Amino acid sequence: MFDIQNYASFVAAILVFQLIPGPGTLTILNATARHGVGGGFAAVGGTLLGDFIYMTGAVLGLVAVMHAYPLAFAALQWFGAGYLCWLGLQLLRSPIVATDGPAEPQRNGRHYFWQACLVSLANPKVILFFMTFFPLFLRVDATSLTLVAMMAHVTLISFLYQVGLVLMGNAVACRLSAWPSVRRLAMRLAGVALIGFGIRLALNNR
Repeated sequence: MFDIQNYASFVAAILVFQLIPGPGTLTILNATARHGVGGGFAAVGGTLLGDFIYMTGAVLGLVAVMHAYPLAFAALQWFGAGYLCWLGLQLLRSPIVATDGPAEPQRNGRHYFWQACLVSLANPKVILFFMTFFPLFLRVDATSLTLVAMMAHVTLISFLYQVGLVLMGNAVACRLSAWPSVRRLAMRLAGVALIGFGIRLALNNR
């Protein structure tokens, strides 16, 4: 279908990759927990934009440019590692208040959109993933339209999964809203996980 080889396996692989939690997932859940469905949907948009930029870069052969200029690639990796660690530290330091306490500072959707986009772009190795993933399902006679169809599949499936993540995360956050200690623990764990992702990326860049 769509000239994609092993179409069922292609769709299944995308679903499996979506189920693997990463920095983007934590960012979406954090935005949802802090400011509800609106914040979560804004983070979804940012995550999808970051992934789309890398998919487009992979299709256009940006990876060849990055191989030609390894210092630029390394700089992107260090920037990504630093940003993830900084974001994790922000979560570790953020106060959690009960529902009857003072409200958390309000942030508009643009904040969560760009935060999620930066998190998505924080790992430039994603472009290498797309460069190796797409060819697995390309026919020998595939055209550029096939690549467009593959990008559309990744974007649509990611969107549906992340929307479900926001709705589920919002339902859980509503139930935990009266339990600041549980919310604090969840946020601290998310912060530690983001720092862990950043450190792993930095170690891989050595």
